[in-house]
Amino acid sequence: MIDPVTALTAATTAFNVIKKGFEVGRDIESMSGDLGRWMSAVSDIKKSDEFAKNPPMFKKLVASKSVEEEALAAFMAKKKAEEMRDELRKLISFTRGPSAWEELIRMEGEIRKQRQEAIYNQKEKRRKLFEGIAIAVLVAATIAIFVGTVYFLVQWKAKKDSGLADLGLTILQNSGIV
Repeated sequence: MIDPVTALTAATTAFNVIKKGFEVGRDIESMSGDLGRWMSAVSDIKKSDEFAKNPPMFKKLVASKSVEEEALAAFMAKKKAEEMRDELRKLISFTRGPSAWEELIRMEGEIRKQRQEAIYNQKEKRRKLFEGIAIAVLVAATIAIFVGTVYFLVQWKAKKDSGLADLGLTILQNSGIV
């Protein structure tokens, strides 16, 4: 799972570098690396919000943080990212014109699409694999407990029946019948 606090820290750091770049007169092209880091962090924040809304089953059962805490952290990070986006839109539109912002949005969409295909799909596969393994282990443990219980009961019954037969034989021998 993507940590919204870490993603927000990365987004804020990149955003502050971008703001300083605009203040000293750098052009957008020279800040493309910073913009890319900011976009990636914002994408992580959005994905953490999606995960918080629909957490994996296993995480619901054994999460160290409550689902509500994670959802709140993701929500707050999302709102802060929206504020940064609005301020960045104003900065870029003011310095380079509205078309520069639209171009940036197109570029962001392409980066997000590539990133989702590469990173998020891989993380989703790992999560599903982990859940599958966890479910298999739980099923195996349940079967083992069931088989062990049945075995124990069968052994106990056999000992109980054997004990009664031995007791009956002892009584008969002591009474002189056998």
